[in-house]
Amino acid sequence: MKVFVTGTDTDAGKTIVSAWLCLHSGADYWKPIQSGHPPDRDADTVTRLSGARLHPERYLLREPLSAFHAARLQGLRIELDDFRLPETSRPLVIEGAGGVLAPVNENATMLDLMLRLGAPVIVAARSGLGTINHTCLTLAALRARGLPVLGVVLSGAPNTTNREAIEHFGNVQVLAEIPPLEPLTRESLNRVAPQPGALDWIRWKS
Repeated sequence: MKVFVTGTDTDAGKTIVSAWLCLHSGADYWKPIQSGHPPDRDADTVTRLSGARLHPERYLLREPLSAFHAARLQGLRIELDDFRLPETSRPLVIEGAGGVLAPVNENATMLDLMLRLGAPVIVAARSGLGTINHTCLTLAALRARGLPVLGVVLSGAPNTTNREAIEHFGNVQVLAEIPPLEPLTRESLNRVAPQPGALDWIRWKS
């Protein structure tokens, strides 16, 4: 009963997608690594938008950099063995930091952390120009490591051409399209309906 939300890169909509999943599933939320804190803390955004129960970060890093570089500036080394899934009886949404190949230490990337946590993956991607290449490369990297991909959620102005191309060339389902929401509130996010299969991860047994 867990899912890992990764992105095609930074600011691809992972936090909004995570909040959307929590809102529609009643899931808890956990971001194992948060950089750029203070002032940034994605957990605060997810709480505001979904009311999800939070589990504390394993690492809160000051600089808005990759986990590897932010940790190194603080004299830390992140080890994959540092991470344990939080205990909960509810579904769990896990949000990654950066894209799939963002480094965690000098040897490991977010892909390695995903493998350790053993959750199926949903990819957050932009809807606009460039997304086909970025999304298909991300999907290829996930599949090359044997990670199960449940689908893609697009954020931004709806783009039928890009959606169809991602589904065709990426051999994947687009589970939702989250348009620009003004204002971005729990109520407006709740109106974005999941496509069939978007919440199938709740029944996932690892």
